[in-house]
Amino acid sequence: MSNLKAGALVLYKIRPAKVTEVADKITIELEGGKSKRVRDKDVVLLHPGPLDDLKSLQPMSGEVEENWELLEGAETDIKELSELVYGDYTPAMAWATWVLVSDGIYFEGEPEAIQPRSAEAVASEIETRNKKAAEEVAWDSFMARVRQGEILDEDRKILGEVEALALLKRDNSRILQALKLQENPVSAHRLLVKTGYWTLNENPYPRRMGVDESIPDYPVSDLMEEDRLDLTHLRAFAIDDEDNQDPDDAISIDGDRLWVHVADVAALVKPDSEMDIDARSRGANLYLPDRIVPMLPPRITDLLGLGLQQRSPSLSIAFQLSEQGEVGDVEIHPSWLKVERISYGEAEHRLDEAPFNSLLEKCQRYRSRRKAAGSATIQLPEVKIKAQNDQVEITPLEKLQSREMVTDLMLMAGEGIANYCLQRDIPIPFATQAPPDDAQQPADLAAMYAYRRQFKPTQVKTEAEPHSGLGLPAYSRVTSPLRRYSDLLTHQQLRAHLKGEDLLDLATISQRIAESEMGSMANRKTERVSNNHWRLIFLRDRPEWQGEGVIVAQEGERATVLIPSIAYEAKLRIRGEFSLNDSVKLKPREIDIPDLSCYFRLV
Repeated sequence: MSNLKAGALVLYKIRPAKVTEVADKITIELEGGKSKRVRDKDVVLLHPGPLDDLKSLQPMSGEVEENWELLEGAETDIKELSELVYGDYTPAMAWATWVLVSDGIYFEGEPEAIQPRSAEAVASEIETRNKKAAEEVAWDSFMARVRQGEILDEDRKILGEVEALALLKRDNSRILQALKLQENPVSAHRLLVKTGYWTLNENPYPRRMGVDESIPDYPVSDLMEEDRLDLTHLRAFAIDDEDNQDPDDAISIDGDRLWVHVADVAALVKPDSEMDIDARSRGANLYLPDRIVPMLPPRITDLLGLGLQQRSPSLSIAFQLSEQGEVGDVEIHPSWLKVERISYGEAEHRLDEAPFNSLLEKCQRYRSRRKAAGSATIQLPEVKIKAQNDQVEITPLEKLQSREMVTDLMLMAGEGIANYCLQRDIPIPFATQAPPDDAQQPADLAAMYAYRRQFKPTQVKTEAEPHSGLGLPAYSRVTSPLRRYSDLLTHQQLRAHLKGEDLLDLATISQRIAESEMGSMANRKTERVSNNHWRLIFLRDRPEWQGEGVIVAQEGERATVLIPSIAYEAKLRIRGEFSLNDSVKLKPREIDIPDLSCYFRLV
């Protein structure tokens, strides 16, 4: 049976308790007046009592350091230590003494066997606690600045954890936890902008998607001497947007013979060279509103871009177009050209003069054949977004015949090369697309929007299959080797074929397609979300902006609206009598750039 008596002060776990009754079990009173029955071994006697009230156990000051030094090397108990430090041994002093021991700076042990800690241990403990206290003060000050959005330069290192979360490099943040914010990239983005760690317009998506933003910088050799067909007598036109920086295709016509000339990139980028391996991992150029990240060193474009030198080296593709719009009699030649660069707008004004009128007529014939084969003409709004010095410009792309003409000529070249390689068993990448479930020829914007959603994604394969969206039985992308790796891969195979060298086999081509498509897909996703990011900045910076939208889908009061002037798809709730293809006037009511969302209202 316990020798404890009612009124004794005991330690229960780490809390003080007052014994109120001793029987088969001990009844104790805890702080707050709660009673509990415990066993004898569950409590430790600190003072026999009598203890009147637990509220009398208050912090005390005493001669701690002096008696710690006095007891060096000795052992004591709670009664003696209480008398030394506080001058007496009362319940309140006994509790203060135990608090001193359990604090662990100067003493350690149990109530019946207390030892002073060594001078080295005390000094180390004090240093550790002072450091921790200083860190807590610094943390509290830092968090106060974060809440105010006014950080110091030294705070940026600490906020690096929030940036890592915003960029999907980690999934938690002590700072966001302390602020009771959700630990996700959107919350992290908001906080980084609020504190000024990121600028108001920061685009995190290239880093978040993990794309390579570096500019390739590999040594580029001069073009080697080799036999090239001299085509400098032909008028060759590189037609592109006015600000295009990497012209890699041009067109000519020689009687009934069409020519598509393509930058001869494979002449300088050899398979498995450092440039080739790096370009393969990137997959394609990365086109962002504020910059372009090329997949090849800029010097490659300077040397090989069509029209950038007095004479341009090219891989020229010649072919005939039958009256039925069939591509045939394909020839391929390394060549020299003199190229005239013009814009789509300039070409548009020259479509009624030679040679553009002849080119246009052949393209219309080719387009009719593709349309009869099920190709779809989907003309959804397109824009060009440019961001310079945080100023955003959005320019709608005009629906120009010249643009469609160039597209058709590039498709002719792609179809011609696909058939050329199939006839000669040359392994290359083919672009394929399965047909939609319900083939259509949509005529209005809503129908085009709905039909596009039926489209299967284009796939790049080693096996030639139809491309339903283009209405072609076989097609290979071949006209953009400066900016797309699969085109470069085809050029490398064609060059090896023309020179009688060993070709890459199907398995190798398939592996390289898979590697490059990973980079290409990451680039496309990065471009898509980056364009939306800058669209929202464009709208945010124009609080008075209003625009016209076209209803392209509707379910009850919920509608999908395309805004042609910014090529943006908005969701909103509409009331009243509206039909598909109706025009409505819209105004943003809430723009959330970190969330990449914008909510509109009718005006």
